[in-house]
Amino acid sequence: MTLKRTQKRTLITKHRLHAKDTGSPHVQVAILTKEISLLTEHLQEHKKDHSARRGLLAKVAQRRRLLNYLRMNQPKEYQKVLEGNKLKK
Repeated sequence: MTLKRTQKRTLITKHRLHAKDTGSPHVQVAILTKEISLLTEHLQEHKKDHSARRGLLAKVAQRRRLLNYLRMNQPKEYQKVLEGNKLKK
């Protein structure tokens, strides 16, 4: 259910803003989006895994907070992140 190191590295290199960027909101949203999709697939098979469901809800809330931060402070970057991760408004 967690991302492998190589998957995480590819997400970071794809969404980073500069060469040493690993923690910008852009990168964090991309990582959270991938983790959310993995947890969603897991929960479709294991419907009674409540601890995974709780983790999923926490990741969704964290991504929402990061997106709200981007929307308020960098509206153009917010749109790029939405398009880059194929998210709805």
